[in-house]
Amino acid sequence: MSVRILVRSFSELCITVGTLIVLFVVYVLYWTGVQADSAASDQISGLQQQWAQQSPPPRPAAPQQAAQPPAPAAYTEGRSFAVMYIPRLGKDWHKPVLEGTAVKDLQKGLGHYANTARLGQQGNFSVAGHRRTYGDPFKDFPELRPGDAVVLRDDTTWYTYRVDNVPYRTVPSDIGVIDPVPAKSPFRSPGRYLTLTTCDPEWGSSHRLIAWGHLDSTLPVTQGKPTALAG
Repeated sequence: MSVRILVRSFSELCITVGTLIVLFVVYVLYWTGVQADSAASDQISGLQQQWAQQSPPPRPAAPQQAAQPPAPAAYTEGRSFAVMYIPRLGKDWHKPVLEGTAVKDLQKGLGHYANTARLGQQGNFSVAGHRRTYGDPFKDFPELRPGDAVVLRDDTTWYTYRVDNVPYRTVPSDIGVIDPVPAKSPFRSPGRYLTLTTCDPEWGSSHRLIAWGHLDSTLPVTQGKPTALAG
């Protein structure tokens, strides 16, 4: 009799554990994405409302081609300040960029490494994003190719960066990838650069994938969208 009770108890335990595993997988694969998409949408809506309430800057005579754009205001930790568009990752792909790369920041969008350059400025504007979970923002990161556009918009300016390398694979301890002039990047002198980082493999975090780019052009928001997004 006691053996039957033990077998039944063990069976019930296995069913309970199996159910918990299934629920956890659903949470990771589905629910974190729902939460992240909602949070990202809220961040972008908040930015759009904020920008709409601001007075538009004076309209210049012509777009600025790789000229020094106005210096953005200081970023506030944990708050979004820009929206990123990468046409290669999807026609409708766009994500908010928040200041900081803490877990809570990357659950709402992409995160700017606080110790790197600001948008469009001299140095290396560096951004991290999840490969999987929390909306899978960089799921297709390996598809990036040289020449691809990475476009960002803040309150006054569109910034178009161009990717310069096929994603480079390295280890998490290789923090030099976000240096002002990363040693392993295609760059050899100071400039206005972009670094994108995400995890690799797709469902792991033993390595990192890195894409570097350079600032190609800027355009005041009063003059419409840049050509990289016009189509």
